[in-house]
Amino acid sequence: MKKRILGTDGLEVSALGLGCMGLSFGYGPATDKEEGIKLIRAAYEQGITFFDTAEAYGQVNEELVGEALAPFRKEVVIATKFGFLNGDSKQGQDSRPERIRMVAEQSLKRLKTDVIDLLYQHRVDPNVPMEDVAGTVKELIKEGKVKHFGLSEAGVASIRKAHVVQPVTALQSEYSIWWREPENAIIPTLEELGIGLVPFSPLGKGFLTGAINENTQFDVADFRNIVPRFSEENRKANQKLVDLLGAIASEKNATPAQIALGWLLAQKPWIVPIPGTTKLHRLTENIGGATIELSASDVKEIDEAFAKTNVQGDRYPAHLQQRVGK
Repeated sequence: MKKRILGTDGLEVSALGLGCMGLSFGYGPATDKEEGIKLIRAAYEQGITFFDTAEAYGQVNEELVGEALAPFRKEVVIATKFGFLNGDSKQGQDSRPERIRMVAEQSLKRLKTDVIDLLYQHRVDPNVPMEDVAGTVKELIKEGKVKHFGLSEAGVASIRKAHVVQPVTALQSEYSIWWREPENAIIPTLEELGIGLVPFSPLGKGFLTGAINENTQFDVADFRNIVPRFSEENRKANQKLVDLLGAIASEKNATPAQIALGWLLAQKPWIVPIPGTTKLHRLTENIGGATIELSASDVKEIDEAFAKTNVQGDRYPAHLQQRVGK
């Protein structure tokens, strides 16, 4: 797989990464540990060198990633995140310097490593100055416990404040064909400052794969049950987006997921999507998206077609939307 560079300090990663959250958090019952290890190692064997986890996904998620990647730790980049009270995303933010340090130490142990390659603030904490957050991570970098600093779902003002104190290597935020808001202010800012973009949910939380329709029943623990965009009515209304992707994919001898990933990769050379999955065949399909070569005219055709559609439903319920873009 081709490589890409995040930030100005030369963090090299595979063009696609693997989001590991769904293996144990957010989308229903956790995947069997041995199956999770098998999937992560299969990703590495197929060229992925960039793996994403977080304290908030439960300690089992970091432990799973650490164990799976231990045999080839020096060949991969591991990203994790801090920033929630007691590590629980339902309890609100907590990025006090002492908490950042504690989480970093715990993550190092769970990941079975002596250094975290990329440490993100998971969400901006309105009660802690960004300068203090960036300064704490800067200290961890000087101590050799962290290599690179990242932010997740931060707004332009926070990105700029952080970058002055400690260069930000990457911003992780939702970005996909059906969530284009970052194009307004975030992407121009990242380009100006030389910061990479790591889109999560690049396949629209699974919707853009074509595997979900109005009749799909989600597990009771699945996060999508509270996402307005995934109401039965909105899934029905948004099906035309998937149909459009399917038509483009058939012309390219590809799948809708591969076109969605190819579209993201065609936007900027410093964009590295991190699709997640629990299924080996989906993993292989997603990796195939890194080989999709979309020309400028292809991208223009896709953009013009999507401009004629209206996505129904918000991407987050209101209480979660309040945490982003700060």
